[in-house]
Parts: sequence; C-alpha cells; structure tokens
Amino acid sequence: MPESKSRASADAKKKNARKASAAKAQAENKKKQVALTDARGWVAPTFITLMLLGVLWIVVWYLTATTGIAVPVMSEIGNWNLLIGMGLMAASFGVATLWK
Repeated sequence: MPESKSRASADAKKKNARKASAAKAQAENKKKQVALTDARGWVAPTFITLMLLGVLWIVVWYLTATTGIAVPVMSEIGNWNLLIGMGLMAASFGVATLWK
C-alpha cells in the first residue's frame, strides 16, 4: 500500500533534523579540539628553551671551571652548577609531559 505524502514529508523532516543536529554536534567538537590544541602552543618552545638552557649552563660551567675564568655566580657555587643544569633539564622534561 502506498504511503501518504504527509507521512513521507514528515519522515524527510525528521531525517533532515537528525542530520542538522549531527552536523552541529560535529562542529562543536571541532571547536573544542581546536581550542585544546591552541591552549598548548607554549609547551614546545618552553620545553626546548629549558633543555637548551640546562645544557648551556653545564657547558659554560665546565668551560669556565677548566680554564680558570671566573664567572661571578658560577664560581661561587661550585659543583652546585651541575645540579642547576640537571634541574633545568628535568624541568624541561616535566613540561614535555603537557605536550599533546
């Protein structure tokens, strides 16, 4: 038995409404994903900066200690420079855990 025109149009309206709501939900999910990725833009530069600063601290300390050049702060704290450099590198790995 054939369906009435009003029933067919009601089914079409329901399908269109479902498609529209699915598209709207998908668009909202994309906005949330974009917001999450934008919020973590500071992680990579901070990670790299802390790592390089830690390595540079240790290299400068070793070079100044072996050549006898006196750097005001580094010369006074002695072997604690190694802990400072390693601490900066550890902090960079801590920041790297936030990277998505």
